Amino acid sequence: MVDKISIALPSDMLVAIKSAVASGEYSTTSEVIREALRDWKLKRRVNELESDELRQLIRQGLESPTVSAEDVFSRLKSKYSALIESHASTDAE
Repeated sequence: MVDKISIALPSDMLVAIKSAVASGEYSTTSEVIREALRDWKLKRRVNELESDELRQLIRQGLESPTVSAEDVFSRLKSKYSALIESHASTDAE
């Protein structure tokens, strides 16, 4: 199901959207907006996960000072890479 809405955009954003469609990068202006919204949702989700994960890692660090920063960043990088890959494969379908 698709619902239609009307939005107001600054002229520079509208020009960018129309340019992307005119160049053939996107088929329609709706396609540009849908992709932008998917990216926005992913960014919000990553920020939520990041905050939760950072709180957990801080707790772990306080409870066990033997956790190295390298291990922490490696885990975070793996997790977010997998999340981005999962999101990209979902968009391809």
